[in-house]
Amino acid sequence: MNILEYAKGVERLVDPMEVGKVLYLQTKMKHLPVFLQRKIVTSAAKKASKMPFVVEPYCTLMFYEIMEHEKMQKFLPEGFRPAKTAVFEGGPEKYYGVVTMFRIHTSVFWGARTEFYLMAENERTGLLSWIICDYISDTISYDEKHGLKSPDAKAVVMTTTCEGDFVCDMKDGSGKKYVKCEMNLNDAKMRALDARMWIEGNTSIAYGPLAGEADGDLFSLTFFPEEMKQALDVPLEKVRVAEILCGTGKLGGILDTVVSFPYAQHMLSDAPGTRTHYGSEEALRVAVEKVNFRKIKTLGK
Repeated sequence: MNILEYAKGVERLVDPMEVGKVLYLQTKMKHLPVFLQRKIVTSAAKKASKMPFVVEPYCTLMFYEIMEHEKMQKFLPEGFRPAKTAVFEGGPEKYYGVVTMFRIHTSVFWGARTEFYLMAENERTGLLSWIICDYISDTISYDEKHGLKSPDAKAVVMTTTCEGDFVCDMKDGSGKKYVKCEMNLNDAKMRALDARMWIEGNTSIAYGPLAGEADGDLFSLTFFPEEMKQALDVPLEKVRVAEILCGTGKLGGILDTVVSFPYAQHMLSDAPGTRTHYGSEEALRVAVEKVNFRKIKTLGK
């Protein structure tokens, strides 16, 4: 199994017609109590523990340095603490809040999404972790706290242009959560990423208490480490607009670094209630090389 074969295998698991069926099913299930929604989703995950997860090109992340890092703790699940980390290989370590903007297609949903993270360390495993504190999406979502969520946002703009611009304009229905971003990527340069943040961190992802359960609802992505080895370093002077209300905006973060991935990232995500533990880049590589797509039953089918 190599990277190209893995990418093709993940893409083949995504069936747009099956995604449409799930979207229709959600319009019916949203009327059920959250505990019943959890039960249905958990039951489905027992039969299909993985979900193909394709992040489309130009996923862009804005890193905000959190000066008063002690304020981060109340947004973290139990068993996690704020952690300093570097964005690029050899770069300075800081306390970060992150705004991620991307389009995605999976076997159960397809659309645009912005997520608000804090970087933390799992006190039990010692792994650096991405903690999802909040998110907005124009398609369905699922988390332990809210169950199957209807879209938060409509008329979303998230795209690139032939002149090298990246733009995101996403706002939830209440207007209390939004992200507005405009930047030009023409002068951005590829740089090596910090392995602990990008490789280790993406094998230890959890929902914070505003978006999940107290125990963090931990899950992992399964991917070739090369997917997270390098990305574009966008000069801050090329960022024309960077406005957020949510997540790190509550902590007074200062925009410090902007990263963009000019290629698609192909992964398998743990289904809700499933917890894969790799513990190292070597263990992750061994697992991804052993994936047999013919035997995978995906969530959504």
